[in-house]
Amino acid sequence: MKKMILILTLASILFLNLHGQTAEEYLGRGLSKIELKDYRGAIADYNKAIELNPNDAEAYSNRGLSKCMLADNRGAIADYNKAIEINPNYAMAYFNRGVSKSKLEDYRGAIADYTKVIELDPNDAMAYFNRGRSKYKLEDYRGAIADFTKGIELDPNYAEAYYRRGVLKIMINQKDSGCLDLSKAGELGYEIAYEAIKNFCK
Repeated sequence: MKKMILILTLASILFLNLHGQTAEEYLGRGLSKIELKDYRGAIADYNKAIELNPNDAEAYSNRGLSKCMLADNRGAIADYNKAIEINPNYAMAYFNRGVSKSKLEDYRGAIADYTKVIELDPNDAMAYFNRGRSKYKLEDYRGAIADFTKGIELDPNYAEAYYRRGVLKIMINQKDSGCLDLSKAGELGYEIAYEAIKNFCK
């Protein structure tokens, strides 16, 4: 099946090379290249899409994602900024900007971005989870636990959220509850949880 998708993707790229392309076609081709992990190729396509339609927030956001995947987080943030300037309610651009800020260790900036995502979509479990991770980095352990808890409320099978909440609970002397969280994470398939149980839950 993957081979067939690859053949169809390559065929569509070849077809588009033979015909005049619209911004939407470059956008679609860029997405296909992201799926193939051809991030430099995707950036080239998003450059063309932006040249044809300079007000396409999605093209800027997706180009930012491609730059992030190549560890160009400053370049990614510049693209997310442009996407947000065009569409101030673009939750995915805020989310991805938060990811890039976290990678640059700008945890307060990341928290602000994840908070904006939550404002736009209160049911985004991953935004709560990532905000919790940034709070953890700033040693706001109780704030992080609250965010992991909300993430679990929204997605009861969020294994990594149970794991991280469990570790934090143990750190703030809530061992029994923390060990139960680690157990739940393991039950949900997060194998590293069992190593933590061996180390902290005796």
